[in-house]
Amino acid sequence: MKAHSFLKNGQKQLAVLIDPDKAKPDFLNQILTFANKKMFDFFLVGGSLTQFSTQTVVDYLKINTDLPVVLFPGDIEQVVFNADAILFLSLVSGRNPEYLIGKHVLVAKKLKNSNMQILPTGYILISSNQPTAVQYITQTQPIPRTKPDLVAATALAAQLLGMKAVYLEAGSNADQAVPPEIISTVRKEIEIPIFVGGGIKSPKQMIDSYNAGADVVVIGSVVEKNPQKIAEFANAFRKKVKNPNNEKL
Repeated sequence: MKAHSFLKNGQKQLAVLIDPDKAKPDFLNQILTFANKKMFDFFLVGGSLTQFSTQTVVDYLKINTDLPVVLFPGDIEQVVFNADAILFLSLVSGRNPEYLIGKHVLVAKKLKNSNMQILPTGYILISSNQPTAVQYITQTQPIPRTKPDLVAATALAAQLLGMKAVYLEAGSNADQAVPPEIISTVRKEIEIPIFVGGGIKSPKQMIDSYNAGADVVVIGSVVEKNPQKIAEFANAFRKKVKNPNNEKL
């Protein structure tokens, strides 16, 4: 299995999630302005409902930027084979076998024969105040946000099963982000990288996630509404996370 070169060992990273169904050319071009200034580290591409436009978006990003393009598939129809990498997600917080292993079997041979880096990732849904698209599509219940020990035990089980990362997900456009208490409790139990996404609407929430132990914070819905927000998040990341001692870069 290939190394996960889009991850930087021991370094915090910021990723921008692109939902292909919402990726109009003007929107992508605005995002690419920030990408080509290296204001974040890599793209994630995927969504709960996306079916037919993933290839177009991946092609466009690959042509117009040298940042890594990493698949974040909601289903096997979103798996294309010219991305740089894929989060091979197993929904370990749920009990729907199709999203634990079933759909993975259908695409495994093609992934093995591809040139993509493959990151086996335990995907853990955390409850919000309202049902999310991924909850509805997968027909699984999220773990209550009041149960950090249960989230941590689930993440630990994923690590012991051999997964190389966990993704703590509040859901696209969730009204609440993953609580820092959950992130810190998970961080105490596992050594593998922690991705955190969903409901992060402010740089403060991003910083709180990093301080609690996140390795990668993913922003999506907030920049769908206003791509210029990337600069705000990127500046906070540079000052508070990447260079907290205000050293010259």
